[in-house]
Amino acid sequence: MNASAPNVVDLDREDIKKGLEQGSILVVDVREPHEFAAGHIPGAVSHPLSAFDPASLPEGKRIVFSCAAGVRSVRALEFAQGAGRDIREHYKGGFKDWAAAGEPVE
Repeated sequence: MNASAPNVVDLDREDIKKGLEQGSILVVDVREPHEFAAGHIPGAVSHPLSAFDPASLPEGKRIVFSCAAGVRSVRALEFAQGAGRDIREHYKGGFKDWAAAGEPVE
């Protein structure tokens, strides 16, 4: 699967900021725990790809996957879709883009 596939929607930093401000998205960070602990997008929840279980994701929320640079988030999309979850969005730039732009970090 690549980013041009119809079941992957690339979001940029502005999309993420808007969704967080509106409370309409849940950012699911699929980086490893030590990466998450070192800094993450405020409000993001940690679901490391190494122990990823699509069934553990909350229902009824608009989930957007995020990782360091947009590679693992696409893998998480593949896993979630393979498990029957209707999740298509990820933060293409990931945490590196967020932090490089000087956005707030928890």
